[in-house]
Amino acid sequence: MSHLPRLLALLSCLAVITPASAADIDASSYGYPISNPFEATLATTPPALRPELPAEADINQRDYKIKLRPEREFELPDNFWSVTKMRYRLAKQPGEAPLIFIIAGTGAHYASSTPEYLKKLFYGAGYHVVQLSSPTSYDFMTSASRLATPGITRDDADDLYRAMQAVRAQHPRLQVSEFYLTGYSLGALQAAFVSELDETRRSFNFKRVLLLNPPVNLYTSVTNLDRMVQTQVEGISNSTTFYELVLGKLTRYFQAKGYVDINDALLYDFQNSGEQLSDEQMAMLIGAAFRFSSADIAFTSDLINRRGLITPIDYPISEGTSLTPFFKRALQCDFDCYLTEQVIPMWRARTDGGSIAQLIDEVSLYAVADYLKNSSKIAVMHNADDVILGPGDLGFLRRTLGERLTVYPLGGHCGNLNYRVNSDAMLEFFRG
Repeated sequence: MSHLPRLLALLSCLAVITPASAADIDASSYGYPISNPFEATLATTPPALRPELPAEADINQRDYKIKLRPEREFELPDNFWSVTKMRYRLAKQPGEAPLIFIIAGTGAHYASSTPEYLKKLFYGAGYHVVQLSSPTSYDFMTSASRLATPGITRDDADDLYRAMQAVRAQHPRLQVSEFYLTGYSLGALQAAFVSELDETRRSFNFKRVLLLNPPVNLYTSVTNLDRMVQTQVEGISNSTTFYELVLGKLTRYFQAKGYVDINDALLYDFQNSGEQLSDEQMAMLIGAAFRFSSADIAFTSDLINRRGLITPIDYPISEGTSLTPFFKRALQCDFDCYLTEQVIPMWRARTDGGSIAQLIDEVSLYAVADYLKNSSKIAVMHNADDVILGPGDLGFLRRTLGERLTVYPLGGHCGNLNYRVNSDAMLEFFRG
């Protein structure tokens, strides 16, 4: 969610060496203050514990767009006119510098909060920075994806690689000393496949690649997130929806404060108030966010490919057509539904059949296990309490990466990326 050549025989012989032990960070010395993985996922790090970052005004940056012209069976509907070109953000240093590509997580736009944080972190450390949307975002699907059916990780990585090559070609005068690569969540999984692809195509020769909180078994991760929407939440009845419950809590919280203050510290402060969300409520909030991403993927893929599963094939669509009723229908389809109805039929048609178990292996980190084991340029940072992990996932990473795996005791899913300890470790890894 391998037909590429394996690494050179010289590297493959290293597979017989037993990896050194992973670096497990001790909870008492780590200092991250949020022990609840759901809360960490939502609130991330308290502002006082985040690294100092450059101000937006101090960053030489601009958004660009490229016409990639992915070959497809169908033309884009008229309402996609604004995203026919792939957009990305580039922050430039004044002279020669290393360049790092950032791949966003599930459904995320290149300018969403986590890529923006990582941009500031790496720009402040002296890197040129390129931010790319996730192959599962509607803008990448419409402008850069050849199949517009994300979920086959090698295909997604190939689309990303072509996008990176196009970005590089668009800036021939940019002085780049070396290339680096990182991604978070689903973007981290895709970064592993992009790095393997680069071993044969050699456009970048990435010096170092960092995977932040990747899914190991993609199907396990999306199943964990899908299940959160089904959480039983106290206080929700036929007459009270989940969103009404959360809105009521927020209203009482702001009434108690005496003013409305929407900022980075909001959720952390909110969770230390009397209106704090329960574990079940936080799980449903995380699951609901993922459900919206899944619906967006299913809706966009169905519409571009004229499959007729959500939007009727012959439905007239123009720039002003309201597609809200069809998106509501898409919300009833979770990620498993999207895999079953759109990804698996496409994959089986291309591979002359194949089991779901084979597909799951092919789209997960298992498919690049040998490469991860033998490539010293790649490291993984993960959290022991990450909500997307399943039984055996950390064991796989320990066996595969050895000392190139760092396991933090807390942080949930990507909640500690903006913690000073983590940001220092990221920069140290890329400095070598």
